[in-house]
Amino acid sequence: MTGLSPRDPQAAELSEFDPQRALTNARRVLEIESAAIAKLSDRLGSPFAEACRLCLASRGRIVVLGMGKSGHIGGKIAATLASTGSPAFFVNAGEASHGDLGMITGEDVVLVISNSGETPEILSILPMIKRLGTPLVALTGRSGSTLARAATVNIDVSVPTEACPMNLAPTASTTATLAMGDALAVALLESRGFTEDDFARSHPGGTLGRRLLLTVADLMHSGNDVPWVGPRTTLSEGLLEMTEKGLGMTAIVDGDRRLLGIFTDGDLRRMLDRRIDVHAAVMEDLMTRDSRTIAPTSLAAEAVRMLETHKINALLVTDDQGRLVGALNVHDLLRAGVM
Repeated sequence: MTGLSPRDPQAAELSEFDPQRALTNARRVLEIESAAIAKLSDRLGSPFAEACRLCLASRGRIVVLGMGKSGHIGGKIAATLASTGSPAFFVNAGEASHGDLGMITGEDVVLVISNSGETPEILSILPMIKRLGTPLVALTGRSGSTLARAATVNIDVSVPTEACPMNLAPTASTTATLAMGDALAVALLESRGFTEDDFARSHPGGTLGRRLLLTVADLMHSGNDVPWVGPRTTLSEGLLEMTEKGLGMTAIVDGDRRLLGIFTDGDLRRMLDRRIDVHAAVMEDLMTRDSRTIAPTSLAAEAVRMLETHKINALLVTDDQGRLVGALNVHDLLRAGVM
């Protein structure tokens, strides 16, 4: 007995897929959302400036509230604020009436996100927020909504239409709200005088944090791992030191470990072209005397700049008396993620 195979919905959808139509729809979405963001700029005015003033004047934190898709946007806005110098955290509005409202104090600023301005979970906690005397900044798509009227200041983030063809799914509205949150975070960042160093301290695990926080002392080879020989050491003995320490170079120092010069793999190649007797030649006759050095307290980023500027692969580290205290090469910086 033969039967019909059940229809595979996924196969049917793939057979009907039109790549050109997909691209057309994608372009339409991007055009709608970019236009929505552009219109925000025209509407910026005193409400935005007042929102910044309230945030800067607060001795507490910026508490971001939202539900659903607005809640997801609120989480991102809170994270951006916190990482750019404005202490902030996100509270789900649905959880706020079940205990989380206790996170909010009278010294905070509450930033509430609701496109409709009528989200029930938010409206239910407005009286408690008002009772605390906490300034309330609203991001809404309806300036006449309950939330907008209750807010200390309302920032209009309305959009003409959603990018969804049914004008239902939050798309352009959430993008516009996210962009306004970024605008608020950056405006506060600049007002606070937030610097790259401040950013690095809140992002110690990121690339920028490593570049701005790591010092040469954090990365350099020190103690017995530093290759060095005396000025009367033969080239052959110097090569053994270079091979053992594996940094592609050796320092030449005097009896007080003050740096006299450096000898590198590149110098060796040049010496071999000159047919130097490796057993008779001594390091002080072969070394480069004006070697590039760096202090242990310098930022690792400065070491990167020196290597790139002078087209070298390694640096010797000296103290303020010119004594050798360490060494590092390009591989150390690459492993640390600072170049």
